Amino acid sequence: MGPSNPRYSGRVMRMTRFRVCPLLRPALAGSGLLLFAMAMVARSSPPTSEVQVALLPADVLKVVEAQVGLIRDGISPGPIDGIMGAQTEAALRAFQEKHELRATGVIDKLTRSNLTVAEPLFISYTVTSNDLARLVAVPGTWLGKSQLPRLDYETVLELAAEKSQAHTKLIQALNPSMVWTNMTNGASVIIPNTQLSAVAVKASFVQIKLGDRILQAFDVETNLIVQFPCSIGQRVEKRPVGELHVAVVAPNPNYTFDPAVFPESGEGQELGRKLILQPGPNNPVGTVWIGLDKPGYGIHGTPLPEKVGRTESHGCFRLANWNAEYLLKMVTIGTPVFVEP
Repeated sequence: MGPSNPRYSGRVMRMTRFRVCPLLRPALAGSGLLLFAMAMVARSSPPTSEVQVALLPADVLKVVEAQVGLIRDGISPGPIDGIMGAQTEAALRAFQEKHELRATGVIDKLTRSNLTVAEPLFISYTVTSNDLARLVAVPGTWLGKSQLPRLDYETVLELAAEKSQAHTKLIQALNPSMVWTNMTNGASVIIPNTQLSAVAVKASFVQIKLGDRILQAFDVETNLIVQFPCSIGQRVEKRPVGELHVAVVAPNPNYTFDPAVFPESGEGQELGRKLILQPGPNNPVGTVWIGLDKPGYGIHGTPLPEKVGRTESHGCFRLANWNAEYLLKMVTIGTPVFVEP
């Protein structure tokens, strides 16, 4: 996933006076991101334009730093948004337990000293011609989706958010002058610095806690390796409990739409036939399918990472694409998956 030959640069950033772009006020007001408003201004023309940076409010900067630090430790707080929400608190508690700290879910002094804070916290991503060539308008209908050669990113905004594990509203706030509908080759987009190290340890087993809506992977000595927010089945009877095993690992899978699985879909019932949807980040199962040895069940990605752990599925276990991709590298055929109530 992602463009060919991505170019990152940690630029020296000059402090400048902070102003909120009036056009972004309505989009940000309901999200809480107006609290920290515009952290950076990235001007894409000319390419050598100086990147301007404004100070974040101390409390919001503290959350962003913590969220990036958690991700670098393998514990996802959900998309980075600068907001102290339930998923960030759960991630902090997991981090604190992992490092034998008091599990408070609060960014206290000791917790912060144990987090690896990225330097620099924000980097510049250069949009390439390959990025622009990937963009495609994704229809809202199953039939329309099935007619596309791929289900790729719709906008550079979506691409940048996924590449940096961030909420799209945060990316908009960091780049208030960006016209996302008119991106050009060589444009610079400011994103959080969430580049991860390569997977060094395979998972001995995976554990899914339905009540907490989290997925965890452990090494052979039962040390926590990663923890990700996870969506679960809407109907209790569709939530398998017990020991399962990884049966299939498939990066960039296609997807078979079956009207029988979506009785609520009027379109599906009218079509009355199955459809094959091609791979891509906007595929219904995202960029990864990890099939389990219970027919029809698996762990997979999603085109809507901001909804992971907050909405429910038809029965499978849904992760953000970036977390599903990381997990894919950690499991093999036969890896146990324990599903707990």
